[in-house]
Amino acid sequence: MKYNVGIDIGGTFTDLICVSSEGKTIVHKTLSTPQDSSIGFLNGIREIAEMAGVPFGKFVAAIDTIVHGTTVATNALLTLRGAKTALITTKGFRDALEMRRGIREEQFNNHYHNVTPLAPRHLRFTVDERIDSEGKVLKEFDEQELLPVIEKIKAEKVESVAVCFMNSYKNATHELKAVKFLRKKLKGLFVTSSCEVLPSIRFYERVSTTAVSAFVGPIVAKYLDNLTHKLDSINFKGTLLIMQSNGGVVVPEQVKKNPAVTVLSGPAAAPTAGAYYSKLLGFKNCITVDMGGTSFDAAIVIDNECVTSTEGNINRYRIALPSLDIITIGAGGGSIGWINDGGLLQMGPQSAGALPGPVCYSRGGKIPACTDADLILGYLNPDFFAGGKLKLDKEAAHQSIQNELADKLGLSVLETAAGMYRIINSNMAQGVREISVERGYDPREFLFIVAGGAGSIHSSEICKELEIPMFLVPNVSSIFCAAGMLLGDLKHDYIRSYFTSFKNMDRKKFIALFEEMKKEGMKALIEEEGVSPEKITIQPVLDLRYVGQYHEVQLEANLDDIINYRLENIFDLFHKEHNRQFGYSLKEEQTEMELINLRLRVIGRKERPEFNAGKSTPVTAKSAIKEQRSVYIPELNEMKKVPVYDGDKPIYGARIKGPCVIEKITTSVFVSEAYDCLVDDLGSFIVYEREKFPGGYKLKKNKKVDENR
Repeated sequence: MKYNVGIDIGGTFTDLICVSSEGKTIVHKTLSTPQDSSIGFLNGIREIAEMAGVPFGKFVAAIDTIVHGTTVATNALLTLRGAKTALITTKGFRDALEMRRGIREEQFNNHYHNVTPLAPRHLRFTVDERIDSEGKVLKEFDEQELLPVIEKIKAEKVESVAVCFMNSYKNATHELKAVKFLRKKLKGLFVTSSCEVLPSIRFYERVSTTAVSAFVGPIVAKYLDNLTHKLDSINFKGTLLIMQSNGGVVVPEQVKKNPAVTVLSGPAAAPTAGAYYSKLLGFKNCITVDMGGTSFDAAIVIDNECVTSTEGNINRYRIALPSLDIITIGAGGGSIGWINDGGLLQMGPQSAGALPGPVCYSRGGKIPACTDADLILGYLNPDFFAGGKLKLDKEAAHQSIQNELADKLGLSVLETAAGMYRIINSNMAQGVREISVERGYDPREFLFIVAGGAGSIHSSEICKELEIPMFLVPNVSSIFCAAGMLLGDLKHDYIRSYFTSFKNMDRKKFIALFEEMKKEGMKALIEEEGVSPEKITIQPVLDLRYVGQYHEVQLEANLDDIINYRLENIFDLFHKEHNRQFGYSLKEEQTEMELINLRLRVIGRKERPEFNAGKSTPVTAKSAIKEQRSVYIPELNEMKKVPVYDGDKPIYGARIKGPCVIEKITTSVFVSEAYDCLVDDLGSFIVYEREKFPGGYKLKKNKKVDENR
């Protein structure tokens, strides 16, 4: 028997999923180890081996693939604890990294401070070289200019160097020459260049992305080397793949070349899993939300494809690499409650994290968090959290909420906990609006997929605020990102800038640039990652705009239209997409369009596992009732005794009337007063508003459900 394992390391928990070659699925959560994430990584593997009933050595030998999402790059950017970084650029552009676009992010905030550059000014160096906008050399580059720079880099004990010359996207000769010389003279230092990271137009985006890659590079490389060394020590002989921000996976060696591709490594897997589950239920579009211990991530899927963006910002640092369009806010189980200067209750974005964690964890936390409120409101069982492995201290949570919040607000502990619950729900609903309404989509028309250990406790109220009639809690909800990692394909993104109007376009150059990117992608997939040619697909994207516009539209184009130069089809698609995003098009005015960038995504399809618990005989919902427990009912604004169901029992096909709690080892689902729940034949929970589905929700695709059970 072979196993595939997905591992997602979060701020509080490390999530794991193990799928055997027979399709049996093991879902597990273990506490993260912030001091060394690889410790939690290996602890998790040992624990799932024990759960599988297989000796550790034998289990490791049977692992075919491990897919890993890492927050190492993200945390380095968020905490500014990356490598000591130097930047070498063209004379006259030393301060471009700090000047950015020249636009204040908060124009009317007099207390606004610019973001701290990842390469401080005394570590930003220039050389006297110049290439013009057409790629012609105006000033030759002399390597000897780098000698005094190298001495300063050594004296300052710099750990990483970023090289970004003006217009190197048109002609990378000087940049490549500089990088070769630096790597020769600075052995052991991480050296990267913009032509390797992002060879595209727009200097600030290019220099910022290159600086980010250099800033996180040594830390990511060190982490991956440490991880692979530890995997070698336990005789792991399978394949290790790393999740990228674009929702695809690559081998560690590819990540080391451009570490910036992992800045959204963990959250990027959720939309991938969302596309899989929405397709199972017959939906093409879905919104995925993932509420973990520290953050709340929301993403969108259109036509079973994850929506990507090249305008990402992490901690205000611009990263122009393709990444899944994900909104992240500070709202998780560890989000702390506090009172602002106006005397109003707030939730987050500060988090108690894994250490010390919420007060009820008894790990040293003193400030009440969201999990403490959920415990007081009855949504969590203090004796069954994580299957009973972590006992929750309800009395400590009660005392903390009273001392820190309730007494100061003049409210009871129950009223305060209910307020904490409502506020964090409202914060998360606003995050969903940002990813949907502000992108031109109506969230009521999407399947709402809820993930994360805490997500399904709060989803009823989020949906109520957004008028979403139904949501899905997948059977792997609590470790959704880990599951998505096993569903991700091998992906490589390439870009070539070609700024031209269509009437002046060189057709041969247009097609040749795509062929160049295709050749590079095929080489990476076939020669370096061993993908069969028949499993490779190509997806071209064009960055287009009307002449005179500042921002462009990314348009997925048909490869045949490009090869055969059928521009009319491309133009029609652009007008429709522009109208969808901005509410108008200039088709009738026959406004001229221009091309900015050519992009190509090369995808190597992987076999996708099915997540199930193995064959088992279904039982009735009534037989799965564990107890009656008092929980807070938002519609009634009071506590009420409701049935608590064992969600780990095979209650496939059951219809469960709300209000109730469905309790699993790794998560709890709160079905509010206005909702009912249908359990599909994979053990996923479809929770729907009773009034919107008078006859009960009917499955579109899953025909195995026994609706009379």
